Amino acid sequence: MRFLLHLNRVFLVFRVKVRKRTQMAANETELSRRERQVMDVLYQRNRATAREVLEALPDRPQYSAVRSLLAVLEEKGVVKHTRESRKYVYEPTVSPVRARKGALKRLLATFFDGSPEQLVQSLLDPVDGPLSAAEVARVRQLLDEHDASPQTGGTP
Repeated sequence: MRFLLHLNRVFLVFRVKVRKRTQMAANETELSRRERQVMDVLYQRNRATAREVLEALPDRPQYSAVRSLLAVLEEKGVVKHTRESRKYVYEPTVSPVRARKGALKRLLATFFDGSPEQLVQSLLDPVDGPLSAAEVARVRQLLDEHDASPQTGGTP
């Protein structure tokens, strides 16, 4: 009987942890324009105080607005702070690579109906400025590497 109670507790703790991770992942993708600007500053500097973030932002908001934004980002789980003497120093908890992937997913969903093909087509549109020969060569190289990858069913 004790074993079953223990097993039930373990299961409940696991469910709570999974739910929190899922909520954090969902919240990461729901950043406002200003929140993304704050994250950009933190990624560029690795860590910064609210004052340093304020000074780096375009169209500077009020200091209290920056503090509020940082608090919201901390609630969303994408920023953490440490206290250094009388200041809070903020740093991202999500890697730039993971943030970039999330941003790309949002971009695809919002503007390209989730289609990478439409995105590439847009990049190749000469009206928007053609890609250089070097950029086209690099894209071809990346596609060749993708085709050869064991993860995509190709042969290395």
